[in-house]
This record gives sequence, structure tokens and C-alpha cells, in this order.
Amino acid sequence: MPSQSRHRILIVDDHPMMREGLRTLISRERDLIVCGEAETAGQALDAVAKLKPDLVLADITLPGPNGIELIKDICALQQGMLILVISMHDESLYAERVLHAGARGYIMKQENGPTMMRAIRQVLAKGIYLSDKMSARILENVVGQRTKASPIERLSDREWEVFQLIGRGKSTVQIADELHLSTKTVEAHRARVKEKLDLQTMTELISFASRWVETQDGR
Repeated sequence: MPSQSRHRILIVDDHPMMREGLRTLISRERDLIVCGEAETAGQALDAVAKLKPDLVLADITLPGPNGIELIKDICALQQGMLILVISMHDESLYAERVLHAGARGYIMKQENGPTMMRAIRQVLAKGIYLSDKMSARILENVVGQRTKASPIERLSDREWEVFQLIGRGKSTVQIADELHLSTKTVEAHRARVKEKLDLQTMTELISFASRWVETQDGR
């Protein structure tokens, strides 16, 4: 099939081996082609503007601004852009956030090739892709059957971002620099995070955030 008639995919992931694996997988498909790659949010935004892909396949954990902020920025830059998040993190916490940000699906990195291709094609067809388990959970949320949520799910996107950076050992000044915020704004977010998680001291927050990040990173 001529390359111009294939669906063009931009891969955004900070791990070269992951990008190579996805590129190899996609290149085997007659109707798909990788048009570019990026390893940071900034590179991804430049690539979207320059390459105008049909689909952005993006990791949620990136150096600097995270995948959720990237999704919002892409949607602002290119309205209607199709975005599928591929991540090592548990979809139970992240999937709803990426959908709210503007992505069209969420798939775990450990899924097999055929499932990955099914997710890509479903999003390219302007559908939404989630696992059956996650779809059922979101439906339960909609009909009000779910009574207890994880306290972390109550965090706003920015609070969640601050929480993650605290868990990665970043200081207030480092967080402010990375997120391009003032230290006072970071401190305000940190206070709200502590309140929402029902933690009394900064030590408790650092400990809780560190354990959570370690669990999510699979260390």
C-alpha cells in the first residue's frame, strides 16, 4: 500500500527501545506507518505541528510536562487530533484522566501486538479504546454504583502532577521550576494534596507519595 494512503502515527515515548518496538510492530501493518518520533512533550508538540499525524501514540510518563498536560496542549494546538495513550501504569487510575484531557483511549504496554493494533484502529475509526474491565468501571461510575474512590483520584491534574514529583524526591523549588510555577503556587497545591489525602505532615505526604510512585513504577 502506498505510504501516502496509510494512517500516519507519531510515537511519543522517552525510551528508545520502546519506540523501536512500536515502530517495528506498526511497520508490519499494510495500512499504518510511523511518520515520526518524539521523546519529550516539547518535541511532540513540534512534531504534531510539522507532521500532522493521523494518530499520536503517547506514553503518559515523560521528562518535564507529563502526558496529561501534553494531551491538553495537543488538543489545543490541533483540535480533533486522535490520541491513544500507551503506558506501563495501571489504567484504573490514569484512564479516566487521559480521557478527560482529550485522549481517545488507554492501553497498557504489556498488551500483545494484536490488541495494540486493535486499539490503534479503533481510535483511528474515531472510537474509544479501553479494556473491558475499565469500560465496565467507567460505566459503573456513570450510573452511580461506585461508592468509594481512591483518594488520589480526587486530586486535580495539577495536584496529581505535584504529588508525583514529591514522590520522585523533588523539592518545592525543583517542582516549581519543572512545572513553571511559583513556589507559593506549588506550596498551595501541596497543601491541598495533603488535605485531600487526609495527611497531617509533610513527612507523611513524602512517605505516602514515594511509596505510591514506587508501586506505579514497578520497582
